[in-house]
Amino acid sequence: MTDALVARLRSALGEAAVVDDPDVLDSHRHDHATFSPAGVPRVLARPTSTTEVAEVLRAAGSFGVPVVTQGARTGLSGAANAIDGCLLLSTARMNRILEISVEDQVAVVQPGVVNADLSRAVLEKDLFYPPDPSSWEMSTIGGNIATNAGGLCCVKYGVTSDFVRAVEVVLASGEIVRTGRRAAKGVAGYDLTRLIVGSEGTLGVVTEATLALRPAPEAALTAAATFRSIEDGIAAAAAVMASGLRPSLLEFLDQPTLRAIQDYRDMGLPGDVGSMLLAQSDRGPRAAEDVARIAAICAEHGAIEVAEASDVEESRMLLEARRLVNSALEPLGTTLIDDVSVPRSQLVALLRGIAEIGAKYQVLICCPGHVGDGNMHPTVVFDRNDPAAEERGLEAFGAVMELGLRLGGTITGEHGIGTLKAGWLETELGPVGLELHRRIKQAFDPDNLLNPGKVLQAF
Repeated sequence: MTDALVARLRSALGEAAVVDDPDVLDSHRHDHATFSPAGVPRVLARPTSTTEVAEVLRAAGSFGVPVVTQGARTGLSGAANAIDGCLLLSTARMNRILEISVEDQVAVVQPGVVNADLSRAVLEKDLFYPPDPSSWEMSTIGGNIATNAGGLCCVKYGVTSDFVRAVEVVLASGEIVRTGRRAAKGVAGYDLTRLIVGSEGTLGVVTEATLALRPAPEAALTAAATFRSIEDGIAAAAAVMASGLRPSLLEFLDQPTLRAIQDYRDMGLPGDVGSMLLAQSDRGPRAAEDVARIAAICAEHGAIEVAEASDVEESRMLLEARRLVNSALEPLGTTLIDDVSVPRSQLVALLRGIAEIGAKYQVLICCPGHVGDGNMHPTVVFDRNDPAAEERGLEAFGAVMELGLRLGGTITGEHGIGTLKAGWLETELGPVGLELHRRIKQAFDPDNLLNPGKVLQAF
């Protein structure tokens, strides 16, 4: 049966677009998540058009073969991981920017376009695509849509769903549907576009997206402030957000994270402070005034030192430290990256609770995050070769999610559910909410062939 499937795919897509070499398949089995199971796929298809994607899904459906859609596989929840015997559908070759309209302020793109490539392309026309996950130099728009990715600029501009106006989607049946519209406004019918965004490939395969753009921001400046404690840093961040200022970025780094970054790459970061805030204003001539006000607020809340960037290059160097976090933590051991988001009023309670969890389970928990919108990334670090440490690490990971929910938050602010957090979804949604999710899944994918086991554990 599977040989017949491969033959049919090659007939529809061509020899080069269909791969069943075991070594190639093995390299495509998983994303960047740890402790998420990855099976052995049967075949990899690399379509280049919506029509070819439809052919792939019709072929898979006729043989009852599950389909796992993949982009750059930079995800952190296991959503792109293979399952045994599946067909991997890679959108990497669907990487064209089809249109950039200055008049409508939209871009029309295929899902394989890399986030940073789109950002640079629209900037050439004095436009701006704000969502910028830390993986923006590698992650694709399709993957960003699948997980409703956020990034450093969310505090001012919002997440991916705030910029997706319309999508073209291939359903499990091979049917093609367009949701949403190019226009800035439109409320006809249910908002299927918002439903597709964040669905992690379980409802359909996005083959084209119409994205809203903004005018290019003015030159940005950045400030970095250090504090003796976590509490002082959080209090300063809350004061910045309550001041009427709207920073384009407000990031938090705790002491273990600062030390890890400095050990990974010498950036002159202090290792003897409790926390650091990174704040940015992108208001051009007014940015210096904004940064000065932010610096003053930080000083009022006990900042040890505040460094104000004098130009764009200094600002870029300060932000580079934040983007290095995941790479810097990897040498410390196995990392489980959490993704809890809570109301800003609960951030101190969250950070204190995380410290207590680390002490209870005897694991290191580093906590960088997007403090401006309450989305933190507590990262549990432990020795995977030590079974006892691994068990404690997994328990700590769950305890952090439980804490986030108890504080009125969510188990994921931007990474998605995948398989890593599927067991926690009912805890957040409740049984009625989970059942509604199952009914929606059945309406889109009655045979449960699209990324089965992701998001929803049981169909």
